[in-house]
Amino acid sequence: MRVFILYFIAFYFLISCAEKKQIESTILLPFSTQEKHRPEFHFTPDSMWMNDPNGMVFYKDTYHLFYQYYPNSTVWGPMHWGHAVSKDMVSWEHKPVALYPDEFGYIFSGSAVLDEHNTSGLGSEQNPPLVAIFTYHDPIKEKAQQIDVESQGIAYSLDNGETWEKYAKNPVLKNPGIRDFRDPKVRWFEPTQRWIMTLAAQDRIRFYSSPDLKEWSLESEFGKELGAHDGVWECPDLFPITVEGEVKTYWILIVNLNPGAPNGGSGTQYFIGHFDGHTFSSMDEKTRWADYGPDDYAGVTWSNTGDRILFMGWMSNWKYANIVPTERWRSATTIARELKLQKIDGDLVLCSLPVKEFEKMTFIVFETQNLKIDAPYNVSDEAKFKNFCYELDMQIEDQDGFKIILSNEISNEVSLAYDKEKNNFTIDRSKSGDLSFHPEFGDEIIAPRIATSSSMNLKLVADVASLEVFADDGSTVLTVIYFPDEVLNTIEIVPDKTLSISKLSLKEIKH
Repeated sequence: MRVFILYFIAFYFLISCAEKKQIESTILLPFSTQEKHRPEFHFTPDSMWMNDPNGMVFYKDTYHLFYQYYPNSTVWGPMHWGHAVSKDMVSWEHKPVALYPDEFGYIFSGSAVLDEHNTSGLGSEQNPPLVAIFTYHDPIKEKAQQIDVESQGIAYSLDNGETWEKYAKNPVLKNPGIRDFRDPKVRWFEPTQRWIMTLAAQDRIRFYSSPDLKEWSLESEFGKELGAHDGVWECPDLFPITVEGEVKTYWILIVNLNPGAPNGGSGTQYFIGHFDGHTFSSMDEKTRWADYGPDDYAGVTWSNTGDRILFMGWMSNWKYANIVPTERWRSATTIARELKLQKIDGDLVLCSLPVKEFEKMTFIVFETQNLKIDAPYNVSDEAKFKNFCYELDMQIEDQDGFKIILSNEISNEVSLAYDKEKNNFTIDRSKSGDLSFHPEFGDEIIAPRIATSSSMNLKLVADVASLEVFADDGSTVLTVIYFPDEVLNTIEIVPDKTLSISKLSLKEIKH
């Protein structure tokens, strides 16, 4: 058996080397936005499979995006860390693959930090290292049905993230006997002068601490009896936040879950509470969701961004991610979002809106004020606008309920409806185009409206094959993907009775 395992490791290492040569010759090829369903302004891999964004770090005026990547197929396989960089989180430059599988296994999700004071000793004070912390997933142990399949490793870069060296003494955190033990999100905790690792452990979170990113000690567990537990917990995040104008600091714990989201499949829940360097305690027993749409998963924040809390998710769902009808590439990320904590009707809510850098891509093609409608209103006709990449912003007063329909000339459509009596939103993509790949793709998507005021602000961001909805300053968010036969280039507002819109603007998005 031992001989077989050694042979398997050697064979896999040779395959990995072959993959590396292939990737280096193909990764920088430009992609064509003429490919059907290829987004115009959301990040996608040049080709092949992508899932979770991970290892996101800001360093020397550059945003680094790493992501789960399989370079040899458009379906999930042996995971690598793909890499891209940006100055604005909008326009991305592809970089060579950063991390490859090795004798310890595939490279699953994790995070990256700037070790500013060189606590790890992997760099110097003059040239502090960027350190990536990731999960090893051992396919040999998995095939043998062992429990300790996953452990944590680190790698470091001394050239601004261009190349990465794995730590010679990996893994730095071995598996204690937990089958799902992954996705480390690491941050520096100043009061205790230690690094804190937030790690998903089956259906709860474990917190570890370290002085140097290499030796880790268990501090506590959270979540055994709180939150949604219909699936495995994954891709956690932990960060401090304040309500604007207040001094008190809260801590947000993000926990991704698959399955068990409010509209089926995978989704992102969060908790609001306190963290003292050892233990996280939730302020209540509520289960909150960062995005009620089915297609925002594994979202985490960038590190080293100061007071700004910047978030990005994977724009798909594990129910159908492997089988969506794209050919050369698969999956995209959400647009980058800025997170803020707000008080709405006396409750704390984590809100998200597109980052301010995204607005620099938009320009107004049509705007109007004090619009009162009691019949279908075709925004695209009024604006003489037939593009399919746009941002629609509305300030709505005294609404009686309404529907916004995105459609084309061949009757593909996606609609967003607001029900005043139920105070909720519904997205219908049952007529959106290709539904053949999954029997539940056309199911109704429902989200509660968090705010209760009579007025509402609403932002819709539409790409070739996706819609991101931000209501009431981002307190209710829905993200959906779809696959129309032709692009949806018509926007129509249909009131239930009458609808008063104090301001409406339609912005074209240029990439």
